[in-house]
Amino acid sequence: MFDRIAGVYDLMNTAMTAGLHHRWRARAADLARVGPGSRVLDVATGTGDLAIELAARVSPGGEVIGSDFAEGMLARARAKVAAHEGGGVEPRFDWADALELPYEDGSFDAATVGFGARNFDDLARGLAEMTRVVRPGGRVVVLEITTPRRPPLSIFYGLWFDRLVPVLGRLAGVALGGGARARGRREPAIADAYAYLPSSVKRFPDPAALAGEMERAGLLEVSYVLAAGGIVAIHAGTVPREGEW
Repeated sequence: MFDRIAGVYDLMNTAMTAGLHHRWRARAADLARVGPGSRVLDVATGTGDLAIELAARVSPGGEVIGSDFAEGMLARARAKVAAHEGGGVEPRFDWADALELPYEDGSFDAATVGFGARNFDDLARGLAEMTRVVRPGGRVVVLEITTPRRPPLSIFYGLWFDRLVPVLGRLAGVALGGGARARGRREPAIADAYAYLPSSVKRFPDPAALAGEMERAGLLEVSYVLAAGGIVAIHAGTVPREGEW
């Protein structure tokens, strides 16, 4: 599914958030508390926007790895970095399963995930893996969509995600172009993917419950901030140092 939507992923993120997703990723990068020389892992990196944001924070001398299991997303991320003439740290993008990360214990200063944790087949295991690969004193940050509980925002949110987002998915499939036969195959697949989005958000723990999941993964000082009136939550926790339990 993620390979199929890779071509419209950035377009849809911008349309669904009015471009605010970049600001939310910047806030998540702030909470990772990394700087020049730091080594950071961005899990479920998608097309790499959070990895690119983090790369600006760790320059010079740092390293950012973006991992994902969708090759279509990784191809877009690599092309995005190749097209950008920076001069600072360039993220490296690896194929990896978030539930079985191929990195050594304590090998990163921080691990992040932006809009990907709700797609973990096993949330507890994914959070445990992110915690495992971060050094003591390092940070784990989770940026995710959540469900506002109070009207009028909750009413608007329901209309937007349940009704309008799947329509945008169909329009995005048309925008990809190609012949009529190609569009006929692509449009339902993309529409199905963006019908999946609201259901995945509804299944995901609310902010307080997610904080509890992060604590059970072994993190300390877990806290979260809400953005966009409660539509987005950014959680952060610290990997304990020896004796800090």
